[in-house]
Amino acid sequence: MQEKINKMSLRFTGISENEPFARSCIQAFCLPLNPTISELNDVKTAVSEAVTNCIVHAYSDEGGPVLIEAETADGRIHIKITDEGSGIEDVEKAVEPFFTTRPEDERSGMGFTVMKAFMDDVKVVSKKGEGTTVEMLKIFSSNTADDDAPETAWGQDA
Repeated sequence: MQEKINKMSLRFTGISENEPFARSCIQAFCLPLNPTISELNDVKTAVSEAVTNCIVHAYSDEGGPVLIEAETADGRIHIKITDEGSGIEDVEKAVEPFFTTRPEDERSGMGFTVMKAFMDDVKVVSKKGEGTTVEMLKIFSSNTADDDAPETAWGQDA
């Protein structure tokens, strides 16, 4: 039996005080899927990294709009985090471990690596001067969907 699709959208200012807020909202949104504590921590960590990237890199700690969209169904969560900031000049290079544009701030360059380690799928789309979108997928071990259940897709009404 296919699980009901649930969607949420959260828009906030990209400042450091809102990073824990974003993490807590995603945590609460995941709870009906009955994730393990480890799975929940994985999602919270990945969201934290993505939101921190918006704050530090997209807006250089000046603040700007951050949009989180999430959709749950069939024991999985699909999260899309978008900023309207500076964008990434070379996404392929940016997702490499230890690459950072802010070494003077002692940034480790591991944000995208952490996201990829904790989520089942991560995609990054960016255009210099126009912003960045990070899409992440996590499939929870409590997933009881059968193999014939349709995939969820952004923009489709449930």
